[in-house]
Formats: sequence, structure tokens, C-alpha cells
Amino acid sequence: MDRPVLIRRKLAFAVDAAFAVLLGAALLVGGDAALAGIPKVLAAMTPRMAAEAEPRPAPSHASVRLQLPPNMGESRYAPQLLYPVPTGSLPEWLRVAVAELRAGPPPALRGVKSAPPPKGPLIAICIDDLGEDIAGTDRAMALPKDVALAFLPYAEATPFLAEAAARKGHLILAHLPMAAIGPADPGPMALRPDMRPEEIIRRLSWDIGRVPGLSGVNNHEGSRFTADAGALAPVMRVLKQHGLFFLDSRTTPRSQGMAVAAAMGVEAVARDVFLDDDPSEAAVKAQLALLAATAKRQGVAVAIGHPRDVTLTRLSRWLAEDHGVTLVPLDTAMRMTALAAR
Repeated sequence: MDRPVLIRRKLAFAVDAAFAVLLGAALLVGGDAALAGIPKVLAAMTPRMAAEAEPRPAPSHASVRLQLPPNMGESRYAPQLLYPVPTGSLPEWLRVAVAELRAGPPPALRGVKSAPPPKGPLIAICIDDLGEDIAGTDRAMALPKDVALAFLPYAEATPFLAEAAARKGHLILAHLPMAAIGPADPGPMALRPDMRPEEIIRRLSWDIGRVPGLSGVNNHEGSRFTADAGALAPVMRVLKQHGLFFLDSRTTPRSQGMAVAAAMGVEAVARDVFLDDDPSEAAVKAQLALLAATAKRQGVAVAIGHPRDVTLTRLSRWLAEDHGVTLVPLDTAMRMTALAAR
């Protein structure tokens, strides 16, 4: 072993032995007082450790929970702060947010109320048979957005066109093919009264699934089907489940559509005027005048038209003129009619 290391070990042993002798003497002479002084001796021997062991003073600022603005009220759902927040000034973004919350809505919004219901004679218009005639459908989509548009489910372009019409703000309907009394063919996936309810529901589900964004349905043809309350019942159940309304095209005076819809809690409205059974310009003009007169007589009137050139041209001009009536969306007219009937 190296001589310097041996010397250091001997000195350390001597110091330890001297400390033990002094400690023993102190205990014999001083007793309890000597014991009480041991921590101070150790603290003197290890100053750094003693300093780290000393309890640190509490910060000069207190810690509090963030106070919610008083107008938020007391609630067991109120947000809870998990960690204390130092007192003092809030961050600028939080200070501004709290101030705005306490001040209430900005002046521009104070006292603003929801729009009142429309007053005066109201008209609603639905153009149906859309989807097959792409040019006619495009022209119908250019009408004011309050004009409802009804699409044939089986038309190849219907999903695309209905979605585009919905983006323009039009109310969208599925124009459901239903069995007619005469020889007219309503088209693929038509509903017939001799079908089992399961088949009616299957076909109806396919029909409405082809028309994205729809809010309701109306019948295409259907003079035979809509006269059968039993056949209409499964239709109304499905409409109720999907939150869809029913526009009765009234292709027959014997239609049970409104009665069955009311019995099953489905919102419904019936057509008052056909705009273009006679597609001549003079006849369409006369039917538009009848629409305005009907609205003035009963408060609300609903018309159905088709994507014919004469109809769309005359209707576009007529809507740009003042005839003493207000065009509203079909669902608005439906609800105003229901209110008037109470």
C-alpha cells in the first residue's frame, strides 16, 4: 500500500478515536445537555446536508381556486379546477374572456329576438318529377330556394342532383312512385296496396335511401295507393321513424293520406293547386292566379308543378312580381296550416 494512503488512514483513525473519547467524557460530565448538542455538532460537520433538510418558507403569495363568473350560477356540473392558481393578475386572454362574459352579449345582439312567423297570405310551391329530365331539373334548381324540389328515387341522376339542390338551400322530397287507378306506370319500386307491409317497407326504404338530404315525401301518381288507409299505415310508420313529413299530392279526392298521417303523428300538408295539368301558358297563368286567391282566402295555399318549360318560365316571372302573397318553404306552410287548424 502507498505510504501517503497509509498515513491518511492512520490520521482518520486517530481523529475518530479522539472524537469518541471526547464524546464519552462529555456524556460523563454533561449528561442530557451533551445529548442535546449532538445535532448541532453534526450540523456543523455537514452544513450542506443540513441546509437542504431545512423546511423552505411558503411563497409570499397565497393559492386560491379560480372563481367562476357569478352569472354562471351554482351547479354540480360546474367545472372544477384540479390545481391551485396563484393569485395576481389573470392572463390577458382570460381577463378579456371573463370581462365579456360578465358584460353579456355585444350591443349589436342585445334585444335581438327570433324572427317572427310570416304574416299575411302564404304560398308554398313544390316542383316534382325531378331527376329524369336533367335540363328541367337544373332550371328548377335555379328557382328561389324556398321552392321545394321532389326527386324520383329511381332516376339515375337523383342522388347527385338532390344533393346539389340541398346545397342550394331547397327543401328536398322523395317523389314516391305509387300505384294509380288507371294504366299509368308509376315506375320502378312503386308501392302497391296489394303488397305485404314488409314489401312496402322494403321498397319505401329503398326509395328514400336514394334521395339524400330529404325532409319529406310526396306521392308520384298514387290515386289507387293513397285511397287505401291500410296500405298507407306502414308508409306513415316509416316516415314517423325517420322524422319525415308527407305532402299529399291529392291525385284522387278519396285520398286517405292526411287522415292516416294525423292518426299516426306524421306532419302532413295537402296540395291545393296543380299549376300545369294543362301545360299551356294561359292555363299556367290562370293557375298561379288561383294559387294567390286561395292563399288570400284560407291564409296558406300549396301548389305543385312540374319541370316543363312553360311552367318554369311563367313561375320564375310570377315569383319576381308582387301578387300580395309571400312565398315560404313548404315545411313552414305546413306548420302554419296546422296552427290555423287548431
